Amino acid sequence: MADLPIAAQGSGEGMAPVVARGESAAQAAREARANEALQPPPPLVGAALWGGCILLSLANFVVLLDTTIANVSVPTIAGGLGVSANEGTWVITSYAVAEAITVPLTGWLSQRFGSVRVFVTAMGLFGVCSALCGFAPSLGVLVVCRVLQGLAGGPMIPLSQTLLLRIFSKEQAGQALGLWAMTTVVAPIAGPILGGLICDNAHWSWIFFINVPVALVTAALAWRLLRAQEDARVKRPLDLVGLGLMVVWIAALQILLDKGEDEDWFNSAFIVQLALVAGVGFVAFLIWELTDANPIINLRVFRSRSYTICLGVLCLCYGAYFSATVIQPLWLQTNLGYTATWAGYAVAPLGVLAIVMSPIVGRLMRSADPRLLVFIGVMGIAALMFWRSHFNSDINYAQIVLPQALQGACMPLFFVPVFSLGLSSIRPQEMAGAAGILSFARTMAGAFATSLATTAWANGGRASRVQLLNQTDTGGAVRSLMHAGLSQGQALRQFEAMVSGQAVMLATDKLFLTISVLLAIAACSIWLVAKPAGRVASSNSH
Repeated sequence: MADLPIAAQGSGEGMAPVVARGESAAQAAREARANEALQPPPPLVGAALWGGCILLSLANFVVLLDTTIANVSVPTIAGGLGVSANEGTWVITSYAVAEAITVPLTGWLSQRFGSVRVFVTAMGLFGVCSALCGFAPSLGVLVVCRVLQGLAGGPMIPLSQTLLLRIFSKEQAGQALGLWAMTTVVAPIAGPILGGLICDNAHWSWIFFINVPVALVTAALAWRLLRAQEDARVKRPLDLVGLGLMVVWIAALQILLDKGEDEDWFNSAFIVQLALVAGVGFVAFLIWELTDANPIINLRVFRSRSYTICLGVLCLCYGAYFSATVIQPLWLQTNLGYTATWAGYAVAPLGVLAIVMSPIVGRLMRSADPRLLVFIGVMGIAALMFWRSHFNSDINYAQIVLPQALQGACMPLFFVPVFSLGLSSIRPQEMAGAAGILSFARTMAGAFATSLATTAWANGGRASRVQLLNQTDTGGAVRSLMHAGLSQGQALRQFEAMVSGQAVMLATDKLFLTISVLLAIAACSIWLVAKPAGRVASSNSH
């Protein structure tokens, strides 16, 4: 080693340039290999392209189908497991919360393990967890399995979109997103219909079993067809503390909302403890995410007033909309005597005009103020909810379906522009994180609002029942029924059924009226968003 400087010194003019050239060549070769690894794979063509498109769209369809397939199945599942319909809604909320938690993890998982590997693994696990849901012997086991199913399904929604854009050329990107958006719109509509048909003609477990062959076959074929599209893997630190805090406060809050009614709310020490855990956990989560170098959720995007308002409008509107789509099938089945199938048919017309309006809204966004589109869409839904608040027990199928169909025309006017409007004020380097927060917040709003709405609906039914009994001459009503030919026992049961039915009807109307008011507030709030300086590019809303 001591001779090296002497040798270098003796041949300083000839040696130094040789070393420099050697180092430069090696460095250039390493950079070339690194750049080659970072280059995206070429898009697919021909049969491979359309095969990949079908597989990715099918995966997106199956995951989104499971967000609504249980909506009309709740009474059947609850009856089969021996629990109340309110407890049965945990099957919906547990899946939604778990799915929302894994959405922010998708970026890290894709960089660490590769998008294709994560997608295929998630699809396979989704199939396995679906089978476990079908075999669940109790509500507790079913909820745990639904949590696992949601954890597996969360990354599949953004990854199906990402991989679709990868296998299509840039010139075909619009076509790819159109196909993806079509499955996004159709799947939640098909869910209630399929769930109703299965529950009326087979055991409820088949709403989960049908996922198994689709998920496993899709995973196997996707790996075979798309593994050449795998991207380079990058090691990034995972914000484990932030993730842990997020899981803790979200889980505590969701359990509080689901169990509060059964535990008599804050008269229960258990509910008080959950509230403390949720509150402290949320504050700790905010502090950690604002100070960590690699936060799991970049809260700094909330410095944009427009983004923050759009997120608030999105949460309020989606929470109100989703809770209504859960309550309506429950009301139809438990109080109007609808079967699960016909409850699904009553919900389905929502999608007809939604599919028609989606491309029209895309064209309108090229010239119209997106705030105006959101305002019209949300106020339209508010007006239809107000219409529903005047329903009565004698309403027929056509009267139920009409506002549902008209609502489909309003949905794209809200969903498509609000995402683009919110992201228009975000820095390019923060765009992916901001979009992930919007998806996360939307899903969480649906889960939380469903728990609150079902609780309010149950409490409203009991309060209305007491009010009706106080205002009714019970003895006179029973005597009138007895004069009509009923025995005293039959008359009492008939009177009880009439009072209970009317009480639930009043509670349902009050809930729809509340939802209408909240939507009207959200519609007016969108004008607090600054008008975009230029045209807002349309983006997929889901």
